[in-house]
Amino acid sequence: MKTHRLTFQSLSEHRPEEVREARALVRGRQTLVENRTKYANKVHGLLSDHGITEDVKPLSVEGREFLRELSIPTPWDELLDSYLDLIESLTEEIQKLEETIEERAGSLKETQLLMSIPGVSYFTALTIYAEVGDIRRFDRDKEVVSYVGLNPVIRESGDSRIEGSISKRGSGRDRWLLVQAANTAVHTCNDEYLSRFYDRLASRKNSQKAIVATARKMLVSIYHMLDRGEVYDPPGVSA
Repeated sequence: MKTHRLTFQSLSEHRPEEVREARALVRGRQTLVENRTKYANKVHGLLSDHGITEDVKPLSVEGREFLRELSIPTPWDELLDSYLDLIESLTEEIQKLEETIEERAGSLKETQLLMSIPGVSYFTALTIYAEVGDIRRFDRDKEVVSYVGLNPVIRESGDSRIEGSISKRGSGRDRWLLVQAANTAVHTCNDEYLSRFYDRLASRKNSQKAIVATARKMLVSIYHMLDRGEVYDPPGVSA
């Protein structure tokens, strides 16, 4: 990367409490989202049991308004109202927590750096920071790639060396978010560095393998950004 350093002298300081707080926030949000999805699925199940086939989205305001006007027998009408109330309550709590997450991401030096990457939102940045923790724990970029589980499994037999699927060790949440961020960087933000890399791989591999490899490349950039205290400013693709 080019020398493009922010004046973050304290970036390398070990702040375990900040990491724990960030982890509590993003995992707490995930729990609320999972609970909301559970009740949305219960709504879909209830509608199916009563032969209602409309494609209704209980997570949307319009969908809930439609559902509250439905006429279904007791006690299922009361159950439906309860599920919708819980969905609305959880949505409000998720929104409040997302505001806190956005504020926290904007206040941390590490997440400010990460948000300079196209496709990395405040939530993605705080999640990566929360799950990876102090970057000084890793001596090389390969170690953090392995920690997240984006490293390919290598199988050797005789003179052959086969690169298999990724190991999937570590945080599945981080892997999913990195792949989504890579998709956004390549297909929405048209990031030149990652797009060139993706296009080259996609021309000879399937798109899924190419985007996973692109997420891995993004994580390598993240390692060096945090290690050096630099914003995202990658070189041209040389390999």
